[in-house]
Amino acid sequence: MKKKLIVGLGNPGKQYMHTPHNIGFAVIDELAARFALNLRRSFRFRASLADGQLDGIQAFLVKPTAFMNLSGPVVAAIIRHKGFLADDLIVIADDANLPEGQLRIRAKGSSGGHKGLQSIIASLGHDNFTRLRLGIGQARGGDELTEHVLTPFPAAARKKVESMIGKAADAVVFLLKNGVEAAMNMFNKPMREEIL
Repeated sequence: MKKKLIVGLGNPGKQYMHTPHNIGFAVIDELAARFALNLRRSFRFRASLADGQLDGIQAFLVKPTAFMNLSGPVVAAIIRHKGFLADDLIVIADDANLPEGQLRIRAKGSSGGHKGLQSIIASLGHDNFTRLRLGIGQARGGDELTEHVLTPFPAAARKKVESMIGKAADAVVFLLKNGVEAAMNMFNKPMREEIL
């Protein structure tokens, strides 16, 4: 089976670590920890990388260390250098249009206004790659979207967020083993169904 390229999106720097926009990084960290893979900083690709097996499936984990809106050139360079194809790519990103805690897997599609996905689509010249979106909910109170995605999760939401990160890591492994269609059927459920 061919190796998969799994990219989690976020911004570099400690100040962004626990923000909604960095949830893609958190899922990559969870996968690396779960399967004892060592993420190493690569200056050649402007990313932290780990190469190994996720439950028996060969994978290449990536956290771009360029800012979110510059993720595309990093991903494109890795694809070119390592010989990946479009259908080898899985991108993990936050989504303010989904309720907090909900997952959505798509085989392809637009960026939905997400700057990281937008940058990847622009750099690759197509949107034909799998993406896993993690719901971060709408901006709280009168906050603007930018403020919402770059403000750390409140302490009250921490448990829910950790649960979503774990579930997203489960979804990635399931997707690798069973394909996009099966993963969509398994994980793209409205929140109310999951509670029942």
